[in-house]
Amino acid sequence: MSVAQQLLCLAPGNPAQFALRPRQLPALARGQVLVRVEASSVNPIDAKRSTGYGRRVLALMGAASFPLALGNDLAGVVQSVGPGEATWKPGDRVFGLVPTGPQGAHASHVLVQSKHLRAAPAHCTSLELAALPYTFTTLWLALQSVGLDQHNAKGKEVLVHGASGGLGQLALQVLNHWDARVTAICSTAHVQTCRDLGAAVVVDRTRRALSTLPSAYDASFNFATWQDEATLISRLKRGAMGHATTVHPLLDSMDVHGWIKGGWKAYRAWSAMRGLAVTTKGRGTHYAWTIFQPNGQALDALQELLAANAGLHLPIGLTAPLSQGKQAFAHVTQQRAGRAIITPA
Repeated sequence: MSVAQQLLCLAPGNPAQFALRPRQLPALARGQVLVRVEASSVNPIDAKRSTGYGRRVLALMGAASFPLALGNDLAGVVQSVGPGEATWKPGDRVFGLVPTGPQGAHASHVLVQSKHLRAAPAHCTSLELAALPYTFTTLWLALQSVGLDQHNAKGKEVLVHGASGGLGQLALQVLNHWDARVTAICSTAHVQTCRDLGAAVVVDRTRRALSTLPSAYDASFNFATWQDEATLISRLKRGAMGHATTVHPLLDSMDVHGWIKGGWKAYRAWSAMRGLAVTTKGRGTHYAWTIFQPNGQALDALQELLAANAGLHLPIGLTAPLSQGKQAFAHVTQQRAGRAIITPA
């Protein structure tokens, strides 16, 4: 058996307490790869989960029992492979995802399903790669849910709310690469960043009400706040492709109100917004709540964009060793600039 060092969130709290602990890794099963982790990231969802957020729903995935190793993103080197593994061999540089579950990526070594890994492009560092898979996959699922892709995005008018966050920045880069025309909504401090990432129009949300934007968009995405959901939908044009949001109240509703009442409240919220989209914009207009899950097509698309040197990246604001992982969580919780990356040492 191999031994890994894990960064464990000992119990939910605000702030949560963390400690480095050893873990005996079980023998590799078919389809598994042991990766020596060179970098993993702390995403906003990790910081929220460290406070206990989403425990009622995440318990269904075995992802709510503390102490808990968090994290989904990883980049590193294959150390060994399970029986019959033909895709990877020891020494291969890889990046990918650990599904949300009982064992996260914040560790020195992680068992990963072979299908959730991709070959690391030679020109990308592990730090750069570790910042991308979870966020890109979530973005990809949102894009797919409204039917927007590289084949039909050219010339489309797309509205992105929360354009300066991780999801928003990747959305600007991908949509610009696909020749869509993006209107980015952000705060004053990030106007130039959004312009630099290819936004055709940048709206400073502190100076202009969203309701004053034209109802002229083919697709819209809400990566910022649920309170703006109805207004964003109203900015779609008649016959629009659709709207997707990652800031829906599903997990929070379950946490606060329980399964029955929380589920009913979440359904009513979803139904009201879907009804608004369909009633005012047309029956062909899609409406979706995006929920992360590993997706092979998303990882393929990410690998292709990286291999093509399309400039896809997220800035890194902090790098911390596993032993100081609490600093990385604080960086995210306090909404400091750039991604927080955890390294073995």
